[in-house]
Parts: sequence; C-alpha cells; structure tokens
Amino acid sequence: MQYVTPDLCDAYPYVEVVDPMFSNFGGRDSFGGQIVTIKCYEDNSLVKEQVDLNGKGKVLVVDGGGSLRRALLGDMLAEKAAKNGWEGIVVYGCVRDVDVLAQTDLGVQALASHPMKTEKRGIGDLNVPVTFGGVTFTPGEYIYADNNGVIVSREELKMPE
Repeated sequence: MQYVTPDLCDAYPYVEVVDPMFSNFGGRDSFGGQIVTIKCYEDNSLVKEQVDLNGKGKVLVVDGGGSLRRALLGDMLAEKAAKNGWEGIVVYGCVRDVDVLAQTDLGVQALASHPMKTEKRGIGDLNVPVTFGGVTFTPGEYIYADNNGVIVSREELKMPE
C-alpha cells in the first residue's frame, strides 16, 4: 500500500511525528505496519534473527542509539527481510550496501550510511518501548513512513479517500 504521511496527518491529527532525521534508502519509498522493536548498540544480532521471521504487515524499528560508527542493516539482511514479507525497517543508526538497498522491495529509513559492519555479540532487547526523535515506539502500535517523514499511531490508519 502507498502511504502519504501529510494526508495521514491531516486525517488523523493526533498522530505523533518523528523529528526529521531520516533518509530513505530502500526500494519502497512508502511503507507502514505494526511496530516490532529492537534496542541494540553496534550489534545487529537481533536484527538478523528478526528478519528471518515472517514480517507481513510489520515494520522493524531498530534503536541503534544513533550510532554513526557501524551499519545495523546491509544488503543480505534487507533481502532476507523483503523475502519474509517485512514492510520496512527504520534504523536509528546506519545502513550499508545502499545501492542494493535501493533495489530491494523493502522500505528502509536510517540516519546515514556507513561501510563498517557490526560485531555479533548477541546483545540487545526485543520488543521493548524505544524512544528517539521525540517519539516513543511501542511494540504493537503502528508506524508509517514516506519521503515526507515518519509518523506513529496507537491504532492502524487507513489512507483517506
């Protein structure tokens, strides 16, 4: 489905808008779904585990602490996420392999790109509320993103006609 966040903001003025900080890196410029969260720092072990699961109707929100020193998502994990039906991934941190990400049928928004991968230490938290960009992302709530920005809602939103 194609989402237009300005139209969603007009129709649902109670949504929360994430501070403008993300750039679009994925093959889908618009995506939305139910929030699944990961809190990690320079270790994408949990990201690797989650993209192996069925992600239909879901968006993975990765709180990487805003680190600009390692990439939490690259081409192989993004391709696996797309294959398993994930709608998108929002990374409060970096991604890499951006030319391949742009060709992958997955929404990807992140702070920046960085060529260095993470170390896998198995450290992180799954499905805990995470806060960045002035918004708390709670598992089970909903997120919508496009080139205009990222918004969060407690309930599922429908595009106005």
